[in-house]
Amino acid sequence: MTPRVSLLSANELTVWFPNGNGGLHALDRVSFDVAPKDFVCIVGPSGSGKTTILRLLAGLLQPTRGEVRVGGQPLREPRRGTGFVFQQANLMPWRTVLDNIALPLELEHQPLDAARRRAGELLTLVGLEGFESAHPQDLSGGMAQRVAIARALIHDPDLLLLDEPFGSLDALTRERMAAELMRIWEARHVTVVLVTHSIPEAVLLADRVLVVSARPWRVVLDLPIRLGRPRTLELSYTAEFGKLVRRVRDSIE
Repeated sequence: MTPRVSLLSANELTVWFPNGNGGLHALDRVSFDVAPKDFVCIVGPSGSGKTTILRLLAGLLQPTRGEVRVGGQPLREPRRGTGFVFQQANLMPWRTVLDNIALPLELEHQPLDAARRRAGELLTLVGLEGFESAHPQDLSGGMAQRVAIARALIHDPDLLLLDEPFGSLDALTRERMAAELMRIWEARHVTVVLVTHSIPEAVLLADRVLVVSARPWRVVLDLPIRLGRPRTLELSYTAEFGKLVRRVRDSIE
């Protein structure tokens, strides 16, 4: 049997944040691997450190102990091959949708025509044709997050990190965005690690769900989701889906 190859490895990650009470123990010896093209969701209680782990995986934060490896190499700083989508879209209000998507390439001083052409391709991928000249104030929350996802994909990353990207959306829009994210992932097959507070969302999207404890953050369940793909929202009405949701919920409670 061929050994499972990892794109991303978290090895014994421990994080202490200094404060006036001796420090905050955020992560405690966290280890897991993510294979290329896997879709992994992380769920757990509020304030458990899920955003901290994404910052570590992005190279935005260094652990107190342990290390992150990407492609077998230690991660010491942010890398071009990682895209990051935050809880808020964080679009520049004075720039058009097309120019918001193209911004990372512009900052690298790539030719403007080429950057906009690449942005246009991604605009089509996220289903926003016709909104090239719109500004962020003209977009719904879901549309703004599509723009943010397109911007994160502009470098053709091999790793996409998403920090509760649909948390501020209403329930129906959130469901639609989950379906859109599945469609985009099926088209690109980038490796994804997504943090979410929604257990059904995690089960619907993921190949694996990592359930984490309250602080200090540790993995209490690593659950493979062996549901067929492509998936649709109708899957959430099946008995098998319900059993997986209960398994995740029970491990949190």
